[in-house]
Amino acid sequence: MGFKTDTIAAISTAMTNSGIGIVRISGDEAFEIIDKIYKGKKEKILSKQKSHTIHYGYIVDGEEIIDEVLVLLMKGPHSYTGEDTVEIDCHGGVFVTKKILETVLKYGARPAEPGEYTKRAFLNGRMDLSQAEAVIDVINSKNEYALKSSVNQLKGSVHKKIDEIRSEILHHTAFIETALDDPEHYDVDGYGEELETVVDKLLKKVQRLIDTADDGRIMKEGIQTVIVGKPNAGKSSLLNALIGEDRAIVTDIAGTTRDVLEENIQLQGISLNIMDTAGIRDTKDIVEKIGVDKAKSYAEEADLIIYVVDASVPLDDSDFEIINMIKNKKAVVLLNKTDLSTVINKKELKVWINKPTIEISAKHQTGIHELEDTLKEMFYHGEISFNDEVYITNARHKAALIDAYASLKKVKESIENQMPEDFFTIDLMDAYESLGSITGETIGEDLVNEIFSKFCMGK
Repeated sequence: MGFKTDTIAAISTAMTNSGIGIVRISGDEAFEIIDKIYKGKKEKILSKQKSHTIHYGYIVDGEEIIDEVLVLLMKGPHSYTGEDTVEIDCHGGVFVTKKILETVLKYGARPAEPGEYTKRAFLNGRMDLSQAEAVIDVINSKNEYALKSSVNQLKGSVHKKIDEIRSEILHHTAFIETALDDPEHYDVDGYGEELETVVDKLLKKVQRLIDTADDGRIMKEGIQTVIVGKPNAGKSSLLNALIGEDRAIVTDIAGTTRDVLEENIQLQGISLNIMDTAGIRDTKDIVEKIGVDKAKSYAEEADLIIYVVDASVPLDDSDFEIINMIKNKKAVVLLNKTDLSTVINKKELKVWINKPTIEISAKHQTGIHELEDTLKEMFYHGEISFNDEVYITNARHKAALIDAYASLKKVKESIENQMPEDFFTIDLMDAYESLGSITGETIGEDLVNEIFSKFCMGK
């Protein structure tokens, strides 16, 4: 897979005024360029200094001093990209950082493309594709679990699992092909039974990884959560209690919420992408009816439904409509307004809906911690261990695993139908190729470019 080896440069810190800014240079001419624009208090040529050393001085353009800087030298292959790399740590003003980048470009570098540093690290064998994709996941992490999972993948957890499965597939494929080429020295009689046992184990390993994808998606993207309930049940008060501010309008007038309010909140390290919807009831108000229809539509697609019940009034037709709507969904029931005189209790509610039920007062913010603990238990089955468990958080990886599973199933079917052994190798290699696309060993240049184009500039 060919790629450019010219020298690239980019600003690797956020484009806003800050304490420091970093301009990164990578490529064959990185040291030649820094020699032209660096001036230290002591006369020295940076390209002749030791790798992984830091040097104090100035970035200059001819006689013009641009900024006081620290320059970090990293000689390839012991750098992030595997190439000669220079990082200029300057003052973090937007103008001065851009001025330094312009100077670097003036003296021979070209602007880096989005994700090009990580792309070069992948192409130079510094990391596999699953690790490279984990880099952007670390940057985009929205919660503690997403960060831990991404760091785990960056350390090679997905690569290790995939490599184990691919190695076993390759071993048996090689044996079959060798036996078919040299039947005098290798016997495949009865090998189908042995291979079927192996394939069964591989199917379980692949399925186990696929099964983690739902939890993995939730870690990465957050739990798509919809608050439902009849009007004036306290949905907006709950949203305000969760986010800690008066984001939603709260009144005693039923039907105040007409549209969907969306917020992202953090509860004990997990992300909730939470939507407060219009109260569900029969209404002749056209605008409110649109809101009610939206509420039902969002509830249908949600990972989690929080059903808020007004404990101060009896259940009515609107409640029973909601109960019927969420009976097959992942849901938690909040018995709200328990600070008032109640006419509904948890025992009575259990007769109609068998979901985790928590007594709360959204107004006084009681019961919120119990809700947090319940959600954590519902989605992560308790504490997650990142030591041994690998979670698939990337949709591309999940699709490749599903393809590999289908190919392994075909191998099993061929064995059961007593097909010739060369049929086994065709589907075994298809599974091998699908898994290889996860680590980047069997992937086209166009897809590589597409993946890295989604990275931020300077990474």
